[in-house]
Amino acid sequence: MAVVARGPWLPRAWLCRWGLDSPLSPKRQPGFPRNPPLALCYRRAGPGCGRHYRAALCAELKQPLAIEEVASRPVRPHEVRVDVHFCGVNFADILVCHGQYQEKPQLPFIPGMEFSGTVLEIGTDVSIVKEGDRVIGVSGFNGMAEECVIDQKMLWQIPERAPLREAAALPVSYGTAILALEHRARTRPGETVLVTAAAGATGLAVIDVATNVLQAQVLAWEGRIVVVGFAGGNIASVPANLLLLKNISAMGLYWGRYKEQSFPVFSRTLSSALQYCQQGRIQPHIGAVFKLEEVNDAFLHVIQRKSTGKVLISLK
Repeated sequence: MAVVARGPWLPRAWLCRWGLDSPLSPKRQPGFPRNPPLALCYRRAGPGCGRHYRAALCAELKQPLAIEEVASRPVRPHEVRVDVHFCGVNFADILVCHGQYQEKPQLPFIPGMEFSGTVLEIGTDVSIVKEGDRVIGVSGFNGMAEECVIDQKMLWQIPERAPLREAAALPVSYGTAILALEHRARTRPGETVLVTAAAGATGLAVIDVATNVLQAQVLAWEGRIVVVGFAGGNIASVPANLLLLKNISAMGLYWGRYKEQSFPVFSRTLSSALQYCQQGRIQPHIGAVFKLEEVNDAFLHVIQRKSTGKVLISLK
């Protein structure tokens, strides 16, 4: 499968992310872009590429993912290398691999927005985790790999009682559920919550949080509609007369945007999810687990609407 580099042509063996100060770094070469695509290095590469790990690679949109050997890169002072155990499969991963998501990473890239694992290595300025800690991470798009290098602020420690498998289901689904119910809708105990498309990972997470955390008990007087996605593929319309007659509020929620615009709120949702899991107040539902080599089967499982709850990729 071809590897695409934006800028001057380089052999596959040289598609490595070298240290920024290295004279061999592609970034130091004339005409090379300031922000090149994901750096990849294969086993036949020479100096600078030592240890390798397997990853699901999207090198061409709308094509099956390939399992490739990718070279590890050094961690920067604020970064952490994580040994990934489980990675969540989200519909956004499928959309981004088809060029249909609002975020469009440069090719080639590794999908995977959320993962759980253990810390392998930390940079010199890292203070929030240490080697051996169990963590969940929100990686943007590069989590479907045996290891992930990530900024320390995008990691959260997993409590002792929470298994790595269940923890991997928390970031996107439960982060969205908690943000929708607690932050946007301001749900109060005793209120009724109606969840549409409730069989998916996010729908089940909303039910879990609403019932077991908020004790909420369908859409009624002064209700709140929170739009978190479009499971059916079609963008639904909200009748304005319904908003008027029942004094209903309608609002949207793009969970990932909070990472950039209001990180404390974003971080708090994940801390809450981990706390609820530690306390046994939520029970993430894992619908299916696939091996890394079965990543295309996992995508098909979601596309064909066979999934109930979270679908995971196991890296172990």
